[in-house]
Amino acid sequence: MPGATSLDTPEQKPNSPRRQGIRRGIYLLPSLFTVGTLVCGYYAILSTLKGVQWLSTGADPAMGLAAFDAAAQAIGWAVLFDGLDGRIARLTNSSSDFGREFDSLADVITFGVAPAFLANAWGIRMVEASSSAQSIQHLRSAGWIITFMFVICGAARLARFNIDSSKPSGDRRHFIGLPIPAAAGIVAAIVHWAKDPVTDWTIAAVWLCVIASVAALMVSRVRYFSFKAIDLRRRRPYVTIIVIGLIVWAVSAFSEYVLLTFALTYGLSGPLGRIMSRFRPQPPAPEEVHAS
Repeated sequence: MPGATSLDTPEQKPNSPRRQGIRRGIYLLPSLFTVGTLVCGYYAILSTLKGVQWLSTGADPAMGLAAFDAAAQAIGWAVLFDGLDGRIARLTNSSSDFGREFDSLADVITFGVAPAFLANAWGIRMVEASSSAQSIQHLRSAGWIITFMFVICGAARLARFNIDSSKPSGDRRHFIGLPIPAAAGIVAAIVHWAKDPVTDWTIAAVWLCVIASVAALMVSRVRYFSFKAIDLRRRRPYVTIIVIGLIVWAVSAFSEYVLLTFALTYGLSGPLGRIMSRFRPQPPAPEEVHAS
């Protein structure tokens, strides 16, 4: 019709059902990755149970080792999915209160319960099955307490993160405390690297010290670098693609060593950075100006 504008067409109206459907689909996309994170956590718990069953009965030790390794790999995939859901939500401008709450609930299960369950079964359970010493009861109690401490610290870390992220003045460059996906990644990387479960009392004690240290780092005030400040929409040198390709190849070919190096490097970066900051020269304090 003469005089009609382009806004008269239904497909271009800003509030048309078609555009609302597209907007709902964009909000759904990050949640699908959160569901993937939750599926990986559930699979990791089931694989850990299967590993305990195979090794306790002695039917097929190889299947038990494969089950523990599968649980560790599932947690590793969950770390990837967890990073993608937040990144996609920011790139598509589809962040929502529901998405944040849903992501936190999934993280408690996948990065709190699943790695704690794996740490107890892989690092303590097999010592119980292969030792008859009286002190085994103390090891079992310590295992329950410290792995439960991991879950509690992870949940507290998520609660603090949700509060800090809602503040407009929050620092996007750093995390306060070790992120719970990184903490779960340390547990999974060690299990994936070592393969064989812990059967020695002294190694089990060291393992519990590692779990307790990781749990304490989650609720600490140590600062960790946040990759949220990296803008993927900016132009990058061509060498960046080569470096990413080499990292992907290294992970696929030598996953045990590469993932363990990444996990430990990031986990130690916070405490080492805090120690180094104490030895850096501090800028001189401004001189006081006294009125004449």
